[in-house]
Amino acid sequence: MIGHIRHPRDLRQSVCGLPAADVQRWETENPPRVESTCEDCSTLLPEAARPDDGNHPPGDPTLIDTLWRIVADRQHAKIDGVLVDLWSASVTVLIWDQLRDDKRQRLLTLPSHELILRCIAIYTRVTAKKDHQ
Repeated sequence: MIGHIRHPRDLRQSVCGLPAADVQRWETENPPRVESTCEDCSTLLPEAARPDDGNHPPGDPTLIDTLWRIVADRQHAKIDGVLVDLWSASVTVLIWDQLRDDKRQRLLTLPSHELILRCIAIYTRVTAKKDHQ
């Protein structure tokens, strides 16, 4: 079985996203042996190990400013331990700008990654309806 590298923020998960229950063996050498480590773990390790570009607890409206910065810089960033790509950030701010204030406040109660995923889900539903018309 191929070894996996532990995620630096969540020891119950590998860098490639597999839950601990699915991992047969952890690679713990530093640096890891490339020939026996999951290819995804090896390629994602530098990004996963880098420090966060922003920390936003639930309810922090500056998360949207950070997402706008990702869009303006056209560069991904790591927010609360999760890498956020340009497309996800742009879709989130696009949907955010269209929401009423009460809906925005409800979304702000979620952790940052959940807020982004909800906005992507809304975007997907809206664009799917347009495609079928």
